[in-house]
Amino acid sequence: MKIAMVGSGYVGLVSGACFADFGHDVVCIDKDQGKIDRLHAGIMPIYEPGLDALVENNVKAGRLAFTTSLAEGIKGADAIFIAVGTPSRRGDGHADLTFVYAVAEEVGESLANDAVIVTKSTVPVGTGDEVERIIRETGTAHRFSVVSNPEFLREGAAIGDFKRPDRIVIGAEDDFGREVMREVYRPLFLNESPLLFTSRRTSELIKYAANAFLATKITFINEMADLCEKVGANVQDVSRGIGMDNRIGPKFLHAGPGYGGSCFPKDTLALLKTAEDYDSPTRIVEAVVKVNDSRKRAMGRKVVDALGGPDAARGKKAALLGLTFKPNTDDMRDSPAIAVAQTLMDAGVAVAAYDPEGMEQARPLLPDVTMCDSPYAAIEGADVVVIVTEWDAFRALDLKRVKELANAPVMVDLRNIYNPEDMRAAGFTYASVGRA
Repeated sequence: MKIAMVGSGYVGLVSGACFADFGHDVVCIDKDQGKIDRLHAGIMPIYEPGLDALVENNVKAGRLAFTTSLAEGIKGADAIFIAVGTPSRRGDGHADLTFVYAVAEEVGESLANDAVIVTKSTVPVGTGDEVERIIRETGTAHRFSVVSNPEFLREGAAIGDFKRPDRIVIGAEDDFGREVMREVYRPLFLNESPLLFTSRRTSELIKYAANAFLATKITFINEMADLCEKVGANVQDVSRGIGMDNRIGPKFLHAGPGYGGSCFPKDTLALLKTAEDYDSPTRIVEAVVKVNDSRKRAMGRKVVDALGGPDAARGKKAALLGLTFKPNTDDMRDSPAIAVAQTLMDAGVAVAAYDPEGMEQARPLLPDVTMCDSPYAAIEGADVVVIVTEWDAFRALDLKRVKELANAPVMVDLRNIYNPEDMRAAGFTYASVGRA
């Protein structure tokens, strides 16, 4: 089949490369000429493990191409995926669908054959109805069907998630859409990946409901971590104890500085706004958003306390290890590190930082933070070392070297990657999350 992927960002590029690897002919389309030029040169616009090799192999095989021309890119395509950004709209928090609707109009005007138009972007309930209306009003003479096919890709593990999904959700309103999508995903039938067909609106809501539920699990265990610190319990044991219950499961129960990234913050907010529009408030999600927002700065205050409190902290230096919202990505969107760093600087603390992949993206967001070329360069002269992102590179730091470089052997581990007893034995004043 021929597939057109409109949008060559995180979702579009990963999805397009994986579809090509299945044997489909794929054209990725993006208005950003610079991005397309870099892709032609083999330079990835994002960091995702294995993506550069996947793209290179499929370009060489002639199954993957890039263009800035939507009309050329969708010519002859059986399925046209819309994978453009849907950021939170400034002012009210609704998902901004400007790019989605612009693509829909251009697709309708350029459609040269029967095709299925697929919203891969995360969009609120009813977006597919509007996309269909826009295309129909262009007066296209060709048969088309608008389908919802939300993505469930984890940054840092996206290729594996795409090729071995736990489910594929397809919201279609007619047989044409269902049959084309069945053929698009036929290569995954060998893996027995479950294909769930629903109505279009149901599919759109599934994505938001899934992300809101996962965000709730993260926020719940973070609140339990706070309680553990008060009562002298261990949140890691609490996580294991409740995660062994099959009704709950162990994933997304790791206490830390709060969730961030490209999905959970904007999707929970968009779900709240949709619920408000339909007069069906989602009070649990509302609490999750509020708690998570406040938690990030609370973690900054935790570091200030480790420095002796607001008065003692002024003029001191903190070394932040990890800036991205999670490891194995360069994504800085809504990263807890931003709020942690800002809270420290507001308290008069100088901040140096190191991240294996996210420094270029972090610089414009944290212009007053000194970016260093290694974890030890950031630690030199620091009064506290802060683990913000659990990159593998931070799991076995040379603690003797850390003590020699730092002004004081103080560590605040916001990801619980070290053992408290071991850190105390190594001579560190050590604080973590949810552990006495």
